[in-house]
Amino acid sequence: MISSSSGVRSPRGWCAECLAGWNGFWFTPADPLPLAVIRICTGFLLAWTALIWLLDAPAFFGTDGWLRPADVWRMNDQPWQWSWYFAAPQAAWLLTAGLLVAAVCLALGLATPLAAIVSLAGLVSAANRTPLTTFGLDDTLGLLLVPLAIGPAGAVLSLDALFGRRAPQPSVRANIALRLLQVHLCVVYLFSGTGKLLGASWWEGTALWGAIANRQYRTLDLTGLARHPLAVNALTLATLWWEVGYAALVWPRLTRPAILAMAAPVHLGIGLAMGMMEFGLAMLVANLAFVEADTFRALLAPVTNRSFRSSAPSERLA
Repeated sequence: MISSSSGVRSPRGWCAECLAGWNGFWFTPADPLPLAVIRICTGFLLAWTALIWLLDAPAFFGTDGWLRPADVWRMNDQPWQWSWYFAAPQAAWLLTAGLLVAAVCLALGLATPLAAIVSLAGLVSAANRTPLTTFGLDDTLGLLLVPLAIGPAGAVLSLDALFGRRAPQPSVRANIALRLLQVHLCVVYLFSGTGKLLGASWWEGTALWGAIANRQYRTLDLTGLARHPLAVNALTLATLWWEVGYAALVWPRLTRPAILAMAAPVHLGIGLAMGMMEFGLAMLVANLAFVEADTFRALLAPVTNRSFRSSAPSERLA
């Protein structure tokens, strides 16, 4: 073992430092305010999704729907797959309405722990029952709902907090929930970006043109960019390297603002140009996990100043 007196840290000291960093990353009490903002946005996005399902619940989830239960089992071949629509297909309307109510309660912060669990169970049930209609929005909602079910999402900006009249306090659960969301989001971007590296069109800078030129897929006519190939190349390569570098550059305070600012044009551009606005909004909501509580507090202070006076100051989180 190398002695610490030689100026080089010993393996024991190095391990102790790593353990302290690990514990500090996961188990330092955090302000629940960012989690509450994410809860509100997620609740409304899920309520919108449930409302769409409710327009024709039997077609989505019923026994004689677009995809019958037996076909789902044959397609997935996963005996562990669970959905309450398998157990009670005749109650598709009622179960979907229950999910809608849970999503609204989640957004309002009413019976938040129960609402979060029911919302997560309902989303998983819908995704397992109709895998052919599950897309990026549903995956991102699942990414958001897991930490909301774990953390104290109703500790602030909620009817629960209003009725309870208790000042929100930093908590380890809030930190764990936010860290899970942050790490999960980094994994998503890393795999998305490295997956694009396998495509020659991304290296050439022409991948975005494939989406722009697809008449069946696009919602905005941006074919005028054909006269500006360098702009297409720049947009393509900027998107690629932003995704590849996200997991490394979003953590340092110096580069985080630029990385988060880039998320807005990327996801809003996808939403506006390719008809996936809900997915784009859901990804932006997930990015809110990296926004500090003080930033939310400053933005919300004009309308919630009185409630925040009683909240714990940010200095306690240092």
